[in-house]
Amino acid sequence: MIKFNRFKDGKAFVLTMSYDDGRTADRRLVEIFNKYGIKGTFHLNSGFLGVNDHINADEVKSLYEGHEVSCHSAHHPFLTQLPDISVMHEVLEDRKTLEKLCGYVVRGMSYPYGVYSDKVIELIKTCGIVYNRKVASTMGYQLPTNFMTWEPTCHHNACLDAAKPFMAKVDADAKAQPLLFYVCGHSYEFNDNDNWELIEEFCKTVGGRDNVWYATNIEIYDYVMAQRNLHIAADESIIHNPSRIDVWLTRESDVVKIPAGETVYF
Repeated sequence: MIKFNRFKDGKAFVLTMSYDDGRTADRRLVEIFNKYGIKGTFHLNSGFLGVNDHINADEVKSLYEGHEVSCHSAHHPFLTQLPDISVMHEVLEDRKTLEKLCGYVVRGMSYPYGVYSDKVIELIKTCGIVYNRKVASTMGYQLPTNFMTWEPTCHHNACLDAAKPFMAKVDADAKAQPLLFYVCGHSYEFNDNDNWELIEEFCKTVGGRDNVWYATNIEIYDYVMAQRNLHIAADESIIHNPSRIDVWLTRESDVVKIPAGETVYF
């Protein structure tokens, strides 16, 4: 039996961080992430770059190097209150500006205020967005069934509590099921609450583990899609990977790598 219970390099655990608004506190947060080898996705409002406490446009590429730049709409409106054309304008203008600044295609997003509707989802999908993060926490570690309504494990205020059961599995190297730990928030909250030690302690606790994949949101999306799009023979004796991403899975009790663009025979 084939099971999709492995991430990159055959690992069973993945951690991702997600921060909104592009405020200047991102500078300190990125330093902490880099210190502990943790990757983050940063959802930016391009219309506010260089305004008040937001980062400057000319630092986007260098600041977030090694992480992911993602959409958050150009001006952070309630998307459900806008006409259809304005929803699309907010997303496309955000994408166009961010893509020019960071030099790659931007395909992810988080909903401003966490507010959306079925209509908003469909409009955003037509703008080339492939995943969108909500704000409600699950306190669980499951992969999303729908990447357009991706729910995080927790806000960073609860990250140390949520880390305990996750790290217990990591330390035991338990591989019965894949576990995704997803933390979200706003970097300026650490300034407002004077608790930078919280994220420092969290990163120290969860970082540097050989059996954890530290990934951005889009890396997780691309990997899961590559895994789901494998071509598998009816008797599971042949697996073809049409994607450009190496994929790992288990077949019976063996961890198997299916290289990008290749066919594996059993």
